[in-house]
Formats: sequence, structure tokens, C-alpha cells
Amino acid sequence: MTDTDGSPFAPHTAEETAAMLDSVGVDTEADLFDIPDEVAFDGNFGIEPRSEQAIRGEMQRLFARNDDLTEFMGRGHYSHYVPSLVDHLSDRAEFLTSYTQYQPEITQGFLQALFEYQSMLVELTGLPVANCSMYDGATALAEAALLADRVRETSGQTILVPELLREGKRSVLENYVDGAGLSVESYPMDDGNVDREALVDLAGEETVMIYAENPTVRGTIEEGLSEIGELATDTEAVFCLGSDLVALSLLEEPASVGADVVVGEADVLGLPTSYGMGLGIFATSDRFLRQVPGRLVGVGSDVDKRRAYTLTLQTREQHIRKERATSNICTNQAWVALRAAIHIASLGPDGLVDLAEDCVRDAAALAERVDDIEGYQAPIHDRHHFREFVVHTDQPAAAITADVEAEGYAIHAIEDHLLQICLTETTSHATDGLVDALQEAA
Repeated sequence: MTDTDGSPFAPHTAEETAAMLDSVGVDTEADLFDIPDEVAFDGNFGIEPRSEQAIRGEMQRLFARNDDLTEFMGRGHYSHYVPSLVDHLSDRAEFLTSYTQYQPEITQGFLQALFEYQSMLVELTGLPVANCSMYDGATALAEAALLADRVRETSGQTILVPELLREGKRSVLENYVDGAGLSVESYPMDDGNVDREALVDLAGEETVMIYAENPTVRGTIEEGLSEIGELATDTEAVFCLGSDLVALSLLEEPASVGADVVVGEADVLGLPTSYGMGLGIFATSDRFLRQVPGRLVGVGSDVDKRRAYTLTLQTREQHIRKERATSNICTNQAWVALRAAIHIASLGPDGLVDLAEDCVRDAAALAERVDDIEGYQAPIHDRHHFREFVVHTDQPAAAITADVEAEGYAIHAIEDHLLQICLTETTSHATDGLVDALQEAA
């Protein structure tokens, strides 16, 4: 073994390091960088050593400082009850890894589970191709825009998105498409839904992709998606529809309204709401099969005629030339997709639809109760709603959210006199308390 100053893990010996520094004309490794003294690490973390028991105690003390609120937040992050079955199965040693399933000979079980997840997306969207994971809904949307740019035969550089879009989603999209020379423009909304007449005026030969959501960020259910699909066809633009796993089980099937690509959030199932580790949906038509970003699990037969699963059509830049790659997605979300698949399977087709129907029924019932309180008008949009709705308030919305928070509930203030309230089965038990808190704050 080469002498590495006593460490078998050091990549270079002192002599090799000196030779490399000499070849580039510097004396020390520090000369390769220009780090201001005020931000340079001085070698001291300022953390005293502690036992595991002491660290656990300190963390519990910090956690205890958090406010324990019942959240009616929504706006893209939805809390559905995750059965213990999901943890029990996904935490098995055979599954619990962040490593990509590149070796099919030892990961047939995991690959089959991911294939089943893809099959669930195909059934929910009506589109024939679905990949096995994306980072989240925002990056899935951005990848859809890049796909649209690659497949569009005529010139164009405009991505049309709703005026009402979840915080951060547009920013991610703009960052992704900037390097491709694309621009993002908004089209107006009419009473919470797409203003189709305004969209017709905006869409044209420069339009690369039209993006719509169902349900929208305000919880309204779109009613004219087929017309948007026809408009996209007429302008030779890609029609991309955003949704989530629960909503897809009940609302119009994306393929039936002309959607070319479906993106959105899959982490509404299988995961608690958190500050990260999302899961994006990406499904599309056969004609875009070789343009799909991320990973696809395929099924065939091995040399012994047995069913075999493997990653296929791998067009990431790690596998083919960069200029021909469809994506550089790296972090593997397969384990998260597994959890979503287990959750869907545990619900079954009927259970998933029942859950979605509750999202419509319960939101309507709560909106009616809020509307009965003097000083509130709910919902402000004369539409059907899914999970959430917007409330007009006579008093400043920020003051109301503060008063409600003091009673142990969290809701959104989205404008000066607009609240947004979201309801799922995890918070349905607390609606009486929320209504009382809103009444006190009016």
C-alpha cells in the first residue's frame, strides 16, 4: 500500500500533494482558495463533548420550546394519517437505503415495488409512462418545462403558469429554465380558477408549455381543463397539469382532458409534513418516453425466462453525454416512493377515493360553519373545493391568525383580509375548537 502518512484513507501522500501544488504554482493548499478571514473556519467548533444521554436531554429541552399547534395550513403541504404499516414495511433492512437500485440482480424486490408505484401513477393519471421519483412537485414542474422545450418542433420560449401559484414553485421553475433561455409568464385567474379567455389571448406560437393545477393552490377545482388541453394542441404547446395522489383518485383524469404531462406532489401519502424529503410525480405520454427525466423501472425476462425488473432508458448525464441527457437528477427518492406506494396499497382503490371524497365534503362543511360567523365570508370563490378554501375577513387577517394561534391553531393569512384554511382527516377532530377561536377573534 502507498504510504499515506499513516492513514489508509488519505487520497494523496505529502509528496504527491507537494508535486501537484508545485505544478500549479502555489505553495500551500490554502493558496488555492480566497476565503475572507471573517468567515474562514478557525478549527474550533465551540462544542464541548457530551454523552449521548446529555445530548438527548438537551435536544428534548429544545424541542419543548416549540409551539404545539393544530395545523390547518395546507397550500401544497397536506397532512394525511400515515398508517403504522408504512413504517413497519419501509423500515425493513431490505428497503432502508438511499442507494439507487443500479444492481438489479440484488434488488429485484425493491425494483418491483417501484414498478408498482409507477403503475399506480399510470392508473391515477391515465398516462402510459411514469417515472419512479422526482425531488418534489416544484422540480417536477421545472423538468416538465425543459421537456417541453426539447420536444417542441417550432420556436418558442414562454412558459405560461397560473397567477396564483404556491410560494417557491415559480422561483424553482424560473431557476431551472433560465439556462435554457425560457421565460415564465403568468395568466390571470377568474374567481380562483383559470381565466380561459385571458389564457387564449396570451397563448400563441411563442408558448412552449401551458401549466394548470387541479386543485389550485386555493383549493378550487378546475372545471375547464379540456378547453386548456385543446388550446395547447392548437398552439402546439405542451399541456402540463399539476395535482397530487389523493386528488387524482377523484378529480378528472388528466389524460382525458388532454394533459401531456402530469406533475405534482406524491408526499401527501406515506410521509408526514416536514421541512424536506419531498416526492414529485412525473407522468407523460408514450411519445415523450425517451425525454422523461429521472429513473424508469422496466420489466422483462432474464436468460432463464423469469420476470426481471431493471432501471431502463437511463438518460441522465451520469450515463450518457451531457448534451444528450434529459436530466441531471441525482438524489434518489426511491425509498420515499416506496412509502407512498405502501400507503396507497393499504388504502386500496376504494379507500383512496373515500379519502378524497372526505377532502371535498369536510372542507365544504367547515366553510359553511365559518361563513355563519359574523365578520367572515367563506368560501370567497364560488367553486367546488378540495381540502382547503379562502375566507374573507372584516378584521386584518394577520391579527386573526395571531389570536387563533394563541388558542392553539395555525392557519394562513394570505392577504390583508384573506385567510386560507385546510382540513384533512388529521385535523377534523379539532374543527369545533377552530370555529370557536375564529369567533373569538372576529
